[in-house]
Amino acid sequence: MFSYVDVERRMRKDHPLRAIRKLVDDALFAMDGDLAALYSGIGRPSIAPQMLLRAMLLQDFIRCAPSAS
Repeated sequence: MFSYVDVERRMRKDHPLRAIRKLVDDALFAMDGDLAALYSGIGRPSIAPQMLLRAMLLQDFIRCAPSAS
């Protein structure tokens, strides 16, 4: 049901997504203050916008990946 294999071991060292991940990490870090200012400190906690943006990017990359069929 769950996988306990380290993500770093699943992807080869020269995979293009590693470079993309670095760019995304840097961009989201730069936007962190702006995104945090949009949310209230009271009420129910929300899903971090950084996580939502990562999920959207991942969906796009999966959609663009060549299919195995």
